[in-house]
Amino acid sequence: MPGLAAEQDAVSLVRRVARALNRRVTDIVALLFNHKSAGSLGAVAGFAIAVVFAWRFLRPSQGRPRRPAPKRPPATPAGTPDSVVSDAAEPVGDSGKLVTRQIVAKRLSGCRKVTCQLLGVVFEEKTPEELKKHATVRPSVVELLLEISRHCDLYLMETVLDDKSEENALMALESAGLFRTGGLMKEKVLFCSTEVGRTSFVRQLEADFHIDTSLDIVSQLSRFIRCQLFISSMEGGQLAGNIFNSPNLEQFFS
Repeated sequence: MPGLAAEQDAVSLVRRVARALNRRVTDIVALLFNHKSAGSLGAVAGFAIAVVFAWRFLRPSQGRPRRPAPKRPPATPAGTPDSVVSDAAEPVGDSGKLVTRQIVAKRLSGCRKVTCQLLGVVFEEKTPEELKKHATVRPSVVELLLEISRHCDLYLMETVLDDKSEENALMALESAGLFRTGGLMKEKVLFCSTEVGRTSFVRQLEADFHIDTSLDIVSQLSRFIRCQLFISSMEGGQLAGNIFNSPNLEQFFS
């Protein structure tokens, strides 16, 4: 066994040292005392020194115990929770959403409250008369509106002719999943009977970004609203410097 072999080597070493010390001490004692029993004295002294040396050599160390070497953590294989957490920090596998998020933040330019018309912007329908019959959310704006609602306080509004139009609008928005995240709620969908009422909504809410298809409304609000987006396929002519022009919502945020 390795432990027994080491112990035998130590004993052999001590014996060799003892014999060497015995001879050396015997010579020294003979010179000092010039006595016949110098050999006996040398043997005794050598033995004593050998015992001390052996005790010092073989006694267990009384110093601080050695700390075990730190264990290296096992390598984390791919697909474990650690890798899932690191992946969750970024929208992995959907770079389109990441790009949209960055563009929305850039386009809004720090605006914290956005108001947006429904007809011609969110809905396929463009007139209040159409809204009385049905409402259809444009699929291309759903994720965009959800992203806008994550960045700021978003309100949707429209001029309607009756209660049925309001019901059609709310049902279409809910069916499209626009209320699923909590950023946009039914209470933030406002209705009025005139365009003047829509203008009043925007001012009362103190929006700093408004989106509308009416040139009259965006022109009237240009003095009070930080930024506006005029949705029209035609050029808006001489627009104020704080009014953007785009044929649709998704093109502006692209």
